[in-house]
Amino acid sequence: MECNRHARASLIWLATVGSLFAQPPVPPEGTLPPVEVRPAEPTIAIEPPPADGPIDFGTELSFPSLSEQVLGGSTLDPGGLNSAFRGEKSLFDQSNLSTIVDSQLLREKMSADMFRAIQYEVGVLVQATGRGQASVFLHGVTGQQVLVLVDGIRMNNTVLRAGPNQYFNTVDPGQVERIEVIRGAGSVLYGSDAIGGVINIVTRGADPYRADYSAGSFRQYLSSADSASYSRANIEGWVGDSGLFAGGSYMNVNDVDIGGGLGRQPATNYRQNAGDIKYNRLIGDNQMLTFAFQHFEQQDLPRSDRFAPFVFNRPGNTLRPTFFDPQQRDLAYIRWQGITDGDNPLYDVFSLTTSYSLTKEGTTELRSPTRTDVGEFENHVFGFTMALARNMTDQGLGVFTYGADYYYEDIDAFRTTDNPTNAAPPVPIAPQYPDDSLADRAGVFAQWDVTLTQRLNAVVGVRYENSNLSGTPIFTVGGVPTATFFDRTYQDWVASCGLTYSVTDQINLVGGYYEGYRAPTTDDLTANNTFLQNNQQSPVLEALAVQPEQSRTYEIGAKYNGDRLRLQIMEWWLFIDDFITRVPQATNPNNFLLGNRDAYLNGTELAGEYLLDCNYSLYGNFAYTFGRQDNNDFTGQVPVSRIPPTQGVIGARWRASDLRTYVDAYTWLVNRQDRYNPVNLTDSRFYVNRDAATPGFGTLNLRCGTTFGECGNHRLSLNLENITDKFYRVLGSGVDGTGFNALLGYEFVQ
Repeated sequence: MECNRHARASLIWLATVGSLFAQPPVPPEGTLPPVEVRPAEPTIAIEPPPADGPIDFGTELSFPSLSEQVLGGSTLDPGGLNSAFRGEKSLFDQSNLSTIVDSQLLREKMSADMFRAIQYEVGVLVQATGRGQASVFLHGVTGQQVLVLVDGIRMNNTVLRAGPNQYFNTVDPGQVERIEVIRGAGSVLYGSDAIGGVINIVTRGADPYRADYSAGSFRQYLSSADSASYSRANIEGWVGDSGLFAGGSYMNVNDVDIGGGLGRQPATNYRQNAGDIKYNRLIGDNQMLTFAFQHFEQQDLPRSDRFAPFVFNRPGNTLRPTFFDPQQRDLAYIRWQGITDGDNPLYDVFSLTTSYSLTKEGTTELRSPTRTDVGEFENHVFGFTMALARNMTDQGLGVFTYGADYYYEDIDAFRTTDNPTNAAPPVPIAPQYPDDSLADRAGVFAQWDVTLTQRLNAVVGVRYENSNLSGTPIFTVGGVPTATFFDRTYQDWVASCGLTYSVTDQINLVGGYYEGYRAPTTDDLTANNTFLQNNQQSPVLEALAVQPEQSRTYEIGAKYNGDRLRLQIMEWWLFIDDFITRVPQATNPNNFLLGNRDAYLNGTELAGEYLLDCNYSLYGNFAYTFGRQDNNDFTGQVPVSRIPPTQGVIGARWRASDLRTYVDAYTWLVNRQDRYNPVNLTDSRFYVNRDAATPGFGTLNLRCGTTFGECGNHRLSLNLENITDKFYRVLGSGVDGTGFNALLGYEFVQ
């Protein structure tokens, strides 16, 4: 029995190392588990470690089950209203395929950037146009079609670029408590952009449920393939009614060794620094105020695909060295949240958030020996979010969650061109975005989580959203720069229904219908990119006539949550009407602009782990994605651009029950991809050989680590990646994969 006890504690997902909170007991027929509210005394106490005991490095349970991993399980989010689900729901009961990357797995990965933090998750492909950049694919789409949140606040904005971009990587993993990933449209809860899925990055804060305490930590990661160094220091504590968490980091990255004996890829070096602070104050027993500020900045960040493509070269490729400096993201917010005494007829738990975020990007483009373009834009975003939940399980009506959100954006931008061979002053030219650009979006939503029968649960929702855009882009029309003012309004209703049927205590059948929506952005309509630069009137008018995307996702799957086997499997179908993509100009097929086409995607996703014996397990995941869209001339169909290849992970691990030691060996397998969209053939990020395909590959990897010291407050980790030094490139990336890489990590917790 002792072995079985340890076995149950050892079972884990590769992709879903869990949260700290257990699922409530199964309710009687006609009721739902109540919305969990946390008064001054916690539902589950997290006691500070004894003075002579080991330090808890991030999880209470070493290997939680699917029922113990809860979306919305953060200690600083009563009721989970700022989670990816806008409530609390276990992975076992959630109708989508969802995963959680918690702080334990973040440390095991030695995540110095968000690319590494989310890499290898089931159904996730991460592309990088350059080192220090990351764009996550969910359900075969990325960029503007995957919604990223930080503490429930939108990171997506009207200047977020399509395709692989760097913005997901503008978060310091050292401040992250957990990452919640829901695959499938989430537009009902969060509005535009959530077509492929929702990623919510939950940041750390002081623990209000510990007795008065103070603590500090330091971590250092060293990487051999790029001679990189990442350093992060934190302080935290709680005294009386107040708690504080603060930290800062610095990372320096050099050119990466890409493996296969090919040496280092140029233009893959950069620097970054980050800092954050979060202050929490309890108001009475049931309410809390949060003040938070985050700053992240990268310097001298090359866009690697615009330098010599190194191995992936092709005749006629035009080089245009480009640097981002700074690449900056700031976020400040004030949040008031809490629970009521039960007498309020409108809500039991509430959260009100007002936020300000800044995206600042400076760009230097060396277009020719006699031309250098320098530009910068700042996007100021002001937001307000209200979410409330009412628990009506006593009346057999389940949990009703509703709210509203509003975001307003104002862009400042400039660009100049200079001839470095003479002394003439720089000449102003059209900026990347119009300097007078304005945007706003407002939405209201409602979600009902109700148990229809003793075995069947439904989560249904509806949302209305309206967005407005205006600006005066300058296009070249007939050889003459022409200011073209526009003012656009988009609106839509979306709905969803997710079902969970409990076959047994260990088996759930799941499925659903989810609508998605994406309004065109300032980037869609006005970005001064190469594919919009031509001397024709029609592309200008067509670019400004792009219509919103509307999607329908159908899902069906099963989840198994046994003592030895944990399994999630899902089949999904995604239909996108008016899919916004690059299409050739009718009068000149060599010029591309944005237009609307219909698209269809389908995929299979599987993730699971099997416990062999005490603390030993086998795990793996698998994802297949297919996609096609209408041909540019509507005469047929072509592949959707950047469809992820079939991929998977297979591994074996051993974890001590107290988490002091672990060993994890795994292989990452990626299939060949030859389904290219025609536009990919002109993109230097795609490998164009005689077969027009990106080769498949496999890497062998090992992670291990242990804690030591009298109090267990020292931790030493070693990761060996791509042990066979395989050369590879992730489909559509501008930087080649890392060759053999040894990562050494040290962490001290006081």
